[in-house]
Amino acid sequence: MNMLRGPARLILKLLGWKLLDLPQRPAKAVVIAFPHTSNRDFPMTLLALAALPYSAQWVAKDTLFRGICGPIMRGLGGVAVNRRERTGFVERLAEEFRTRKTFHLIIATEGTRGLQAGWKSGFYRIALAAGVPVVMAVVDYGKRELGLLAIITLSGDESADMARIADCYEGRKGYHHQNASPIQLL
Repeated sequence: MNMLRGPARLILKLLGWKLLDLPQRPAKAVVIAFPHTSNRDFPMTLLALAALPYSAQWVAKDTLFRGICGPIMRGLGGVAVNRRERTGFVERLAEEFRTRKTFHLIIATEGTRGLQAGWKSGFYRIALAAGVPVVMAVVDYGKRELGLLAIITLSGDESADMARIADCYEGRKGYHHQNASPIQLL
């Protein structure tokens, strides 16, 4: 990943993007990605991960891991989730956080690129169960900025935590900004 840092930064610069990073990153964190409104977000996120460099895994629906795509997606850091049934995913990931020295897991909070009534709660439940902070990440097409914005430690007060997260994402726009879901848990 380090050998890709220079080329990735050059590509971002040539495309007119500004890379955002935190002064210090926690050893473990649930990284939330918002807004997620376009298929373009995925390659931009991979480019940002290479440019930072930032070693992280990311969650995607299990159907993206079928056939030849499976090894490729896992090789890029993907973790498959079955959204059709309960599988103990939150507890399995909380256990991963407890057993590793470092672990960063990126979750697209909306769960899809289309407009939803709010966010899926998995990121919140995983962070609380694992006792790790939440890092807010963004691909902001309006400002042409991407990367890491801020870190918060969840209090367990869902309303207060979501208000803090909403403040962080204020004014950030996805590619199809009209599809960005309200910052509230379903």
